[in-house]
Amino acid sequence: MLIKKEKIYEGKAKILYKTNDPDLLIQYFKDDATAFNAKKKGTIVNKGVMNNKMSSFIFTFLEKNGVKTHFKEHLNDREMVVRALSIIPVEVVVRNRVAGSLAKRLAMEEGTVLKQPILEFFYKSDPLDDPMISETAPVAFGWTTQAQIDHVKKEVWKINTLLTEFFNERGIDLIDYKLEFGKDSQGQLFLADEISPDGCRLWEKGTGEKLDKDRFRRDLGKIEESYEKVSKLICGS
Repeated sequence: MLIKKEKIYEGKAKILYKTNDPDLLIQYFKDDATAFNAKKKGTIVNKGVMNNKMSSFIFTFLEKNGVKTHFKEHLNDREMVVRALSIIPVEVVVRNRVAGSLAKRLAMEEGTVLKQPILEFFYKSDPLDDPMISETAPVAFGWTTQAQIDHVKKEVWKINTLLTEFFNERGIDLIDYKLEFGKDSQGQLFLADEISPDGCRLWEKGTGEKLDKDRFRRDLGKIEESYEKVSKLICGS
């Protein structure tokens, strides 16, 4: 029987707890909402419940399609069992259309269709506002190896193909999203963190309605309703 023990990490949206199994952790999803690297803070009612449910569903889907993830089991409304990993301090961002910081950076219209997806790397650091880094930086700084970066890139393109079709079948355009990866005690790489409207830009097909955390970032209203809508489209209930 898995026993929940002391808290070992608390981030903006999740808490990690040790268990009696050194290879497993319990990941708890909070309702706290942040934007602009925690410069804006608030609460989205039941966000943790919905993100846990959606992430569990999507991780299961990816696992069935050959993607190794940290997900082991949906434990309860707010908790999942995950592999204990050493997280690489890099956010991998996949952009299928122009939006958000890319639109601002290049003075381009949001929604502009790209001829091919864009892959970007950012250093995970709230104090530094997650600065963009080159593909060679993670190896240069000793955070990972070239072989692991090559593996991550290969996995990311596979994940993008799977998720684009996954959301497309549910009437949602996957505009862009971030991914994180970690290594287990044997050095194997796994997709980590979560996949939810917190870290994905999701627009309703046909209307272009934003169904993600941009509703919180930009004070668009109907935040909970949008998360609920995505949850129902993904999980079916």
